Amino acid sequence: MKTLSQSVEKSVLNRIYGRGRGSVFSTTEFLDLGTRGAVDVALFRLFKRGRLRRVDRGMYGYPEKSRLIGEISPSPEKVAKAMARRGAQKLLPSGAYAANLLGLTDQVPAKIEYLTDGSSRRAMIQKLPVVLRKTTPARLATAGRVSGTVAQALRFLRKDQVDETVIEKLRTRLSKDDKEQLLKDIPLVPAWIGEIFRQIAETA
Repeated sequence: MKTLSQSVEKSVLNRIYGRGRGSVFSTTEFLDLGTRGAVDVALFRLFKRGRLRRVDRGMYGYPEKSRLIGEISPSPEKVAKAMARRGAQKLLPSGAYAANLLGLTDQVPAKIEYLTDGSSRRAMIQKLPVVLRKTTPARLATAGRVSGTVAQALRFLRKDQVDETVIEKLRTRLSKDDKEQLLKDIPLVPAWIGEIFRQIAETA
């Protein structure tokens, strides 16, 4: 007969399998399956057996595996989203990471940074910091939309570095729907970024 602890462990493992390899999650996402203590024990046992990897305090991942290099580190985006789910936070890529996502720089970000409306947090992936930095509601008005990532990338580059080459790269990269979203969100960004939004949305 299964003990309560074994039952919780099986339920936790089934949910993890359902999310698939590469998924990242926090302890709090399993509290509907058992007490905090039982969930902590279940995750720790799965970690000790090599089923899971510990990403950060209270956070685990179900690792992807490669025949050539073994376990693959979880993506920064999945780690950030797992961190944010602890407090139902909004996320917006920021800094060099936002510019890198849009192909505006080949620079490897020294950290993966997101703006958030929740508590500031930090985790490490293979010595690469994943940072959630609390910001104002106004800065997050475009969170979850391509316009938000574009705005943060432009802030990182700064106004005097945004030339026709940058604008053309974004025109090429963004879809028609993306460009329409930029136009809709002009009132939500600083005037100089709004003007660049307008230029990006123009037909080349």
